[in-house]
Amino acid sequence: MKPLGKVKIKWSPNFAYAIGLLVTDGSLSKDGRHINFTSKDLELINLFKKCLNLKNKIGKKSRDHQKEKKYFEIQFGDVLFYRFLLDIGLMPNKSKIISTLNIPQKYWWDFLRGHFDGDGTFISYWDPRWRSSFMFYTIFISASKNHIDWLRKMIFNFVEIKGHITKSINQSIYQLKYAKSESLKLLPKLYNNKNVICLSRKRIKIEKALKVNNKQSLNYARVL
Repeated sequence: MKPLGKVKIKWSPNFAYAIGLLVTDGSLSKDGRHINFTSKDLELINLFKKCLNLKNKIGKKSRDHQKEKKYFEIQFGDVLFYRFLLDIGLMPNKSKIISTLNIPQKYWWDFLRGHFDGDGTFISYWDPRWRSSFMFYTIFISASKNHIDWLRKMIFNFVEIKGHITKSINQSIYQLKYAKSESLKLLPKLYNNKNVICLSRKRIKIEKALKVNNKQSLNYARVL
């Protein structure tokens, strides 16, 4: 008798977004069946549930010997989905060994937005070195050099921006960073319409930075 799956395995924007979340904050157990997704952000857990149409309850847990349960999690068993994830490039204990993934080009930006919401970050600031210079960076993070290299290559294939990779001194964490000029090409692809599924607080943060940048550019044009 064939095992029944909880997840409908069919590529769509929401499905690709959920895969991006799993690549960053998800994990596969070694039993060949269970999948876990963990996040500090309850909204992200609910988005994951929505994308995969899961009915499982959300739990809480701690990490690294913490007493307080600060993390939300959802765990479910699905042999077919587990096998599918293996086929596209995920595996147990993936953090440092994950490399390339088989993602359809049509859903690349939905996948990448999930990846960004799961483990990426966006920073903006006024640079004190130059008067009225507003800077920002879009950053993707991974513990795997092969994976971060693959992300960089794929993004370049789509929008021809190079970014640059840095490694933390104390931890084996790689960051793929896109400064303002390249972010202005990248972000419209990540958020190509107002209705895309995404982490709201991160999108709001980006939209605020873009408004500041647009105002700065307008003021600069007036001076010229």
